[in-house]
Amino acid sequence: MPDGSLPSPRPLRDADALAAAGLVPPAALPALREVAARYAVSVTPAMAALIDPADPADPIAAQYVPHPAELETTPQELADPIADHPHTPVKGVVHRYPDRALLKPLLACPVYCRFCFRREQVGPAGGVLSEAELDAALDWFEAHPAVREAILTGGDPLMLSPRRLRHILARLSALPHLDIIRLHTRVPVADPGRVTEAMAEALESEKAVFLCLHANHAREFTGEARAALRRLSRAGVALLGQAVLLRGVNDTAESLEALLRTMLAHRVKPYYLHQLDRAPGTARFEVPIAEGRALLASLRGRVTGLAWPTYALDLPQGQGKAPIGPDFAERAEGGWQVRGPLGGGHFQADATPG
Repeated sequence: MPDGSLPSPRPLRDADALAAAGLVPPAALPALREVAARYAVSVTPAMAALIDPADPADPIAAQYVPHPAELETTPQELADPIADHPHTPVKGVVHRYPDRALLKPLLACPVYCRFCFRREQVGPAGGVLSEAELDAALDWFEAHPAVREAILTGGDPLMLSPRRLRHILARLSALPHLDIIRLHTRVPVADPGRVTEAMAEALESEKAVFLCLHANHAREFTGEARAALRRLSRAGVALLGQAVLLRGVNDTAESLEALLRTMLAHRVKPYYLHQLDRAPGTARFEVPIAEGRALLASLRGRVTGLAWPTYALDLPQGQGKAPIGPDFAERAEGGWQVRGPLGGGHFQADATPG
């Protein structure tokens, strides 16, 4: 295969393939075929191997195996819940914040999450930018010196060949006003065989390169995933982690703690814990914000501060990510009442001028 990529075993891409692999019962096929006709399906062998078909509540299956409830849309759900489209100045670029912008070179992923906020856009067709479209997108970054950070997303940028990635990073690295290049990906856990030495070398840059790994359950971190992450780390890529708070996947203190600890054990610094974006057919995954705040509060003081992510909600209409995490301080007369994560509290009086 060109560019140093290794061929990966074929993913399961439809309901019939899932049934043949024993991951869904044959009786469910009519309903699941209907789901697959609307939303893309892909379960890599790495993820399929983690699913326990005997467990109807398996947290890996919940993320990747289609479910009839996906065809039920609530009034609160939006086809574009974070408003990519209105903030797209040129194809492949999303610009919401003054100092950073997204670059979406393709819309294909190794796996298709059943809660994805771009589920109306992504799929195996890939939506890959043409050479002219990619040049126009990169030219946009060059023409906007206020943009200090380029965030490669999609789709999954690590689905590109090392040659293509190297070209994109070289163009971005040459921009004097750009300080940070960030990539958001599931590949190191979902399809770790793609993270070859050639792929890691393609991410080398004089700029600060951060890779934000999407993972939602501790079981996703296999030995192969650890090797892929070590390969990236050796190439000088700083590793961050983000997760979505999901009903039936990581919505207990035990499962969330295990995920955060496992990230750190793999040298991945937890960065964001996202409240679910209300994309069509995702209501079964939603955990109320009050419950999410209580979950995080229960872990404060129980796990190292290194494991503490920012709990955030991506506001509709492109208004940005808002922190919604638990509060430990309340304003009181003459100061602040601060709740201790290990019990008790403290009144911190306002500083006296002088």
